[in-house]
Amino acid sequence: MPGNPQLAQQIRERHWFHTIDLGDGLVTDGDSRPSQVIAESMPYLRDKSVLDIGAWDGKYSFEAEMAGAGRVVALDHYVWRLDPVARQAYYDECERSGVLPDPDMVDNGFLVEDGTPGKAGFDLIHGYLDSSVEAVVGDFTTMDLDQLGTFDVVFYFGVLYHMVDPIGALKRVKQVTGGLAVIETAGVHVPGYEHSSLVEFYAGDELHADYGNWFAPNVAALQGMCRAAGFRRVELKSKTPIPKLPRKLSRGQLRSPVNCRIVVHAYP
Repeated sequence: MPGNPQLAQQIRERHWFHTIDLGDGLVTDGDSRPSQVIAESMPYLRDKSVLDIGAWDGKYSFEAEMAGAGRVVALDHYVWRLDPVARQAYYDECERSGVLPDPDMVDNGFLVEDGTPGKAGFDLIHGYLDSSVEAVVGDFTTMDLDQLGTFDVVFYFGVLYHMVDPIGALKRVKQVTGGLAVIETAGVHVPGYEHSSLVEFYAGDELHADYGNWFAPNVAALQGMCRAAGFRRVELKSKTPIPKLPRKLSRGQLRSPVNCRIVVHAYP
């Protein structure tokens, strides 16, 4: 049962990314607030096996466990092994030099070899909840997926737009999906072009001031990417509300992308 006072104090004092309700009035004060698009899209999880790719603080891993999942695996490596100070120093030097960061450096240049400093938050919650969630430190894009196995439900939340090769990443998601992949990503909505497959590319830090954000698809493009990766059926489950525009759109309004968050269910 949760309730260790010492762990609770450590949780209160820590800086978090995820906002997680741990019960008994204890909530992590995260930078990322609860996502309605994800909440509206969660499948039935009781007795299911669940893989959470890019778990970070573990919000969705622990929520799956609380929802009665039979087995939950939290997988991460980038956040858990990242040296953010060294990465920021590199970004600052790139800005001074007038060049964009190397994608290989963004993805792999600042990962410590002998520790998981970014996993401390996950570990605190794991201990506080006396959780049975299994933690796996591994790079999903390169690890042996046969050893990882397949899962009834795969969470792929907030990861796709960080991938330099999004279709290759989705092919790997499909490989570990036994029943359903729930894919959430940054997206774009372009008024007047809803039926066209469009992807916005970010060469720098235009999206949320993050050099690791590369692509934002619209709904049609995301569905097409999933189909190209081998998923047989892809259903739109949720999209953040798009501001209402005048019935008669100007040329500029037709061409201006609006950032949003998109969730689809993809079936192998």
